[in-house]
Amino acid sequence: MFRRQFMLIAASGCAQMAFGHGALAQSNDWSAILEEAKGQTVYWHAWGGDPKINDFIAWVGDQARERYGVTLEHVKLSSTADAVARVLAERDAGTLSGGAVDMIWINGENFAAMKAQGLLFGPFAEGLPNWVMVDVAGKPAVVTDFTLPTEGFESPWAMAQLVFEYDTARLPEPPRSLGALKDWIAANPGRFTHPQPPDYIGTTFLKQIAYGTLADPSVLQQPVDDASYAATVAPMWAFLDDVTPNLWRSGKAYPSNEPAMGQLLADGEVDISFAFNPGRASAEIAAGNLADTVRTFTLEGGTIGNASFVAIPFNAAHQAGAQLIANLILDPAVQARAQDPNILGFQTVLNISSLSADDQARFAALDLGVATLTPAEIGPALLEPHASWMVRIGQDWIERYGVAQ
Repeated sequence: MFRRQFMLIAASGCAQMAFGHGALAQSNDWSAILEEAKGQTVYWHAWGGDPKINDFIAWVGDQARERYGVTLEHVKLSSTADAVARVLAERDAGTLSGGAVDMIWINGENFAAMKAQGLLFGPFAEGLPNWVMVDVAGKPAVVTDFTLPTEGFESPWAMAQLVFEYDTARLPEPPRSLGALKDWIAANPGRFTHPQPPDYIGTTFLKQIAYGTLADPSVLQQPVDDASYAATVAPMWAFLDDVTPNLWRSGKAYPSNEPAMGQLLADGEVDISFAFNPGRASAEIAAGNLADTVRTFTLEGGTIGNASFVAIPFNAAHQAGAQLIANLILDPAVQARAQDPNILGFQTVLNISSLSADDQARFAALDLGVATLTPAEIGPALLEPHASWMVRIGQDWIERYGVAQ
């Protein structure tokens, strides 16, 4: 489904459409936006595969209703491409206003496709009142999405970095390099797995392998070169050819997503899992879903990191309400709640030093949890590859290793 939808988008051309820019996007009159947003129902199309995230979005909806009189409806997605395809279909059908999608949790190839097609409202992000607190200098990923400048067409709401999870009761010392992980998988068949692409965390694992096996990983920051692609990624396929037979269920089945893989760790079916949320393990321990002996680690040289964004389609019916929600998510109280491991454990996009004393104290009071690495321990965040790499690699992985789900 993902492949078909993305190919439909790509096949439509790359010209920037004039109707991708809304009048409100250029408005600095936030009071007018607040007034227009009153009574609106904002349909936020966002991944619905994690109950904790679903609960957080519902809480944000409660805040929006109580503070601003705006209703937030979470349209739960299994793939962001579903929402992108809907906006594209509306555009092709001539629905240039009153669209069904008001806001999308988005990044990567989906953002690149929508931006290229002129399917986004904006620029709006830097006009949000809470934008002044975003840590643009310290967290450049908040304005760069998979090598593509966001240019105000999406607003960040969470930072993420790949971390690996393991139970110290079963694995006292985990493998801390990609080569060591490969050797460990061979020595412990059936005790490691990853979600099947196009699942987001599954493709993230492929990116990590690419960084660790390509002769020159810097090529990942440029679009795929068809002429050199096969030779460039050959070491990555060699790595996967070696490890796949030793994966959980001999590589003949895969967990569907990050929560499903985490459940395998909780059930003792695998010894190492991974997540794109450094605080996930602590949050799951706090919730009683993981043993309190679970800890996290990263690989030598760094792991993939990025920001999560929200974007507003060009034809969204409730653009004012969507901007209000995007701004609300940047509120320090909302960001601190998201960073609480008892809630989500997400990392904030804000510059803590720019906040008021009370808001700084709010973050300082957070107990990040027993399994959460400190900023010094987590190591460097590797830049996301250009979106074209994961479109190509994901499709090729399915052809080489994919199984029916």
